Amino acid sequence: MGAPGVTVVIPTHNRPELMRRAARSALDQRYDGPIEVLVVFDAAEPFDLPDPDAALRSVRSITNTRTRGLAGARNSGVVAASHEYVAFLDDDDEWLPDKLARQVPLLEESPHVPLAGAGMRVVTDDGSVDRPVPMDPVTLPDLLRDRITQLNACGILARREALLGDLGLVDEAIPGSYGEDYDLLLRAARIAPIPVVVDPVVLVHWHGGSYFASRWQMIVDALTYLLAKHPDFAQEPRGHARIAGQIAFAEASAGHHRAARTWAWRALRSDPRQPRALLALAIAARLVSPQRVMTELNRRGRGV
Repeated sequence: MGAPGVTVVIPTHNRPELMRRAARSALDQRYDGPIEVLVVFDAAEPFDLPDPDAALRSVRSITNTRTRGLAGARNSGVVAASHEYVAFLDDDDEWLPDKLARQVPLLEESPHVPLAGAGMRVVTDDGSVDRPVPMDPVTLPDLLRDRITQLNACGILARREALLGDLGLVDEAIPGSYGEDYDLLLRAARIAPIPVVVDPVVLVHWHGGSYFASRWQMIVDALTYLLAKHPDFAQEPRGHARIAGQIAFAEASAGHHRAARTWAWRALRSDPRQPRALLALAIAARLVSPQRVMTELNRRGRGV
């Protein structure tokens, strides 16, 4: 029996050149099985797609008929996918050529596991930074303690059957789809530890900061949603402090200094060394600007 098929879901919104680069990296995989690139146009006019130009490769497009944004677009792709495995790829990112060849066997060897992850390389204007995954497999306690940002959405390979079944689709109720991949990883880790390709096989391009960098209220809403959805954080002080610190940073960056101080002190009660909380207090005291903090973090291939 040949290698199983993979549908690569690429949501896109008016970025044709970047989308074509992402799609080409999926079509050019050194993988023996069928690959379907499924481009999901999200509130955007369709444009020409790249030619498959190889056996066992296909390209097609659909429109997002669900909630506007990443979560709805990804789910539209999952529902329409032709193959048993589904991989997510953002339209401004890429894969290295051996990503699928190294990742598919992880799920083939463990039929009870709903999804696998992979390490990433962050590419900025100043160069690139490798972000290998620090452990294999990744467990639920690991993810509660630490976001493990090396596990990017573009490194997720999932069983379509699991997404339509016990694992569930990407959560479309998360405000702005912020952290929807983290939520999916948390849910998957409750079912089974997540196997990973430790090495970077995903290229994540950062273009002068995150899409979410100035959408502070949406970040606050999304993170408070995640805390409420995953009560396990209450049992993991470091993890709870990390998210409370992120909320404090976002509140401070939005100019909501009283709320920022409230969340910062909440974080520091759980973890007195939580750096995001300390940065939030510094921003609220006007000792540093959020733009300066974000610029320095992005330069190092990191975010808040």
